[in-house]
Amino acid sequence: MPISPPIPDPADDSLAGSSFAAGSLTAVARLAFRLGCTAFGGPAAHIGMLHDEVVRRRHWFTNAHFLDMLGATNLIPGPNSTEMVMHIGMERAGWHGLVAAGLLFIMPASAITLALAWLYVRYGATPAAEWLLYGVKPVVIAIIAQAVWALGHAAITSRALAVVALAALALSLAGVNELVVLLGAGAIVALAETARRRSAVPPATSLAIWPLAHLDTFTPVLLAAAQPYDPLQLFLRFLKIGATLFGSGYVLLAFVQQDFVDRLGWLTERQLLDAVAVGQFTPGPVSSTATFVGYLVGGWPGAVLATIGIFLPAFLLVGFTHALIPRIRTTPIAAGFLDGVNAAAIALMVAVAWAIGRAAVIDELTAALATIAVVLLLRFRVNSAVLIVLGAAAGLLARGLSGWLG
Repeated sequence: MPISPPIPDPADDSLAGSSFAAGSLTAVARLAFRLGCTAFGGPAAHIGMLHDEVVRRRHWFTNAHFLDMLGATNLIPGPNSTEMVMHIGMERAGWHGLVAAGLLFIMPASAITLALAWLYVRYGATPAAEWLLYGVKPVVIAIIAQAVWALGHAAITSRALAVVALAALALSLAGVNELVVLLGAGAIVALAETARRRSAVPPATSLAIWPLAHLDTFTPVLLAAAQPYDPLQLFLRFLKIGATLFGSGYVLLAFVQQDFVDRLGWLTERQLLDAVAVGQFTPGPVSSTATFVGYLVGGWPGAVLATIGIFLPAFLLVGFTHALIPRIRTTPIAAGFLDGVNAAAIALMVAVAWAIGRAAVIDELTAALATIAVVLLLRFRVNSAVLIVLGAAAGLLARGLSGWLG
């Protein structure tokens, strides 16, 4: 999904570095590991930090080539900022650079998330942990809302795309498979754009919406009783998610909710929200939330399987598409597909925020925390990690006051 980091005019290519200069594997590895340990704030923040490091400071790339790589990540599934790190690694040091950069960006977040998952399982039911998450959860909703607001402006650029997004939202709330919604929206908009270019006739909104409105006829979501845990199914589910996840890491929540909450019954909505809250404490890719989910349902082996499953497709996709970067943004059908997927991804984020928001905002204090967090994010651009810490402190303070008053 296109995101909006503070990138200068792409026409300004005065920076000296050539993207095809021989790169240092050691330099790539060090940069990826440092960002993996310090890159808080989500995909848009990660892209901004990457731009500062590889364009402004190190002059490894021109602005134009950086934007080409960003466009390539938006046209393939997987976590955007992680794939950008991989593209940079491959451009500078070949396949070794891709693997080293990807692993060293992912591993710190996954390790921290795994430790937090262990603490959650061991202490998550204690009063202190419950009150801490009580304050964090409404802040998580605010962070998702802020991401929807920022990414929505970049994704929904016409009335037709707005209608596509509304249709996708309705289908998602009705329980239609999230992959069908995403790929269906992309295919329909791509076909409409291709037809418009060939016939010079403006695309009809009905062309984009009629098939979407009937997708549930072909792929209904069947809600069933909880199924027994199966490690192979855990791995395959996350492999599927990693291979089909378009958009920001927050869209991962829609996939996890439908697969692990609605279909398999391996997670509760509260556990899903707790997984998101814990994921906000960690730097690096938001998709490391998969590590947390894997540990909750399958212990240490489950955490490893989920982590490999969610990130493996990104290594393969970046490796195979990297050479296409010079041409991928000039293809009308690819651009139309991306527009449709982006609009649907925004809709999925809204649907998930609505679903888990009902479990997070439960009284006046949590409503106030969510509202204050939204204002601080949108008006003052406070770092999301700072807000998470403040939300946790507010929860613990509320616990102390309730004990003192009680």
